[in-house]
Amino acid sequence: MKTYDYIIVLKKRNHQTVDTVSQIMLLIAGIALIGDAVNETSKHLSSALFAALVLGWLGFCAWQKKKGSQPFYRLGLFFAALGWYSMPDGFWISLIYLLASILEKQVKFPEEIAFDETEIVLNTFPKKRYGWHQLNNVVLKDGLLTVDFKNDRLIQKELDADTSTNIEQEFNAYAKALLEKTAYVS
Repeated sequence: MKTYDYIIVLKKRNHQTVDTVSQIMLLIAGIALIGDAVNETSKHLSSALFAALVLGWLGFCAWQKKKGSQPFYRLGLFFAALGWYSMPDGFWISLIYLLASILEKQVKFPEEIAFDETEIVLNTFPKKRYGWHQLNNVVLKDGLLTVDFKNDRLIQKELDADTSTNIEQEFNAYAKALLEKTAYVS
């Protein structure tokens, strides 16, 4: 595992859209699984079990949200994927639910930018890596990180927490030194 000199945590994003899509997916799966469980021709007991798991997890997430915690729907989406897989002709839908359960964690992961002597890494999906030689300037000031690229691209992000003036000065000196170092190498 690589160690970085600085890791800057950016302001949390709003996950309301992701949560809403996850809730709708879980409701659809719950209804479909109940329908499969009571259907005269199939009457799958496993569908009733998965419906209970999916709807139970949805209820648990609603309780977490009411308490003020960030709910994670990925386990419910995984149960739904298993439920869809157990249904006839549910293979492709189960893959969609499985993909959603995997991606939810990455989408809700705190956005960070890591800095070391060789590169800058954004923990997006997929990870984005930039060399210092690609940059004009990097500045941390007043809770705002600015990364200026040589190709006229600009990234400006708010930080999650306030930083002291000393930390800002230390980081800016670090970035300036690495920018100057790569300017002579290029």
